[in-house]
Amino acid sequence: MKYRTIIAAAAGLAFFGAMSSGAEASKDNKNIPTSIGKSFTGKPGNAANGRKVMISRKKGNCLACHVITKMKKQADQGNVGPSLDGVAGRLSVAQLRARLANPKGSNPDTIMPAFLKKNGLHRVMKKFKGKSILSRQEVEDVIAYLMTLKGK
Repeated sequence: MKYRTIIAAAAGLAFFGAMSSGAEASKDNKNIPTSIGKSFTGKPGNAANGRKVMISRKKGNCLACHVITKMKKQADQGNVGPSLDGVAGRLSVAQLRARLANPKGSNPDTIMPAFLKKNGLHRVMKKFKGKSILSRQEVEDVIAYLMTLKGK
């Protein structure tokens, strides 16, 4: 029994060690920015609309993977991605913009979708080819909402 526990612990450490080694992995993604300072639209985002986009199962669907304690009335919040509580204190607007546009720049192994990516995708339904998941304004709106999440 102890042998199995040691093997399981070693496998877990190896897996999580590989997942957290972003420094080496990011070398493979030199062309994907980790921060984008300039707004995609030149207009400020609307936090109220950003909240709606995040909750929508047909748009952002952010709560499928992330949890936001402030939205505890929203059912079925995920635990695959990190909690978004306090994200405004951890990441800048520029970092959030890059992560929403294409999160592979900061984490090449992420399963989070690139919300603005249109090309280089596989197994896309015909009606969605050449389209991004969110519009540029919706990304700015989501960023505006995320920047309201300052405390835990």
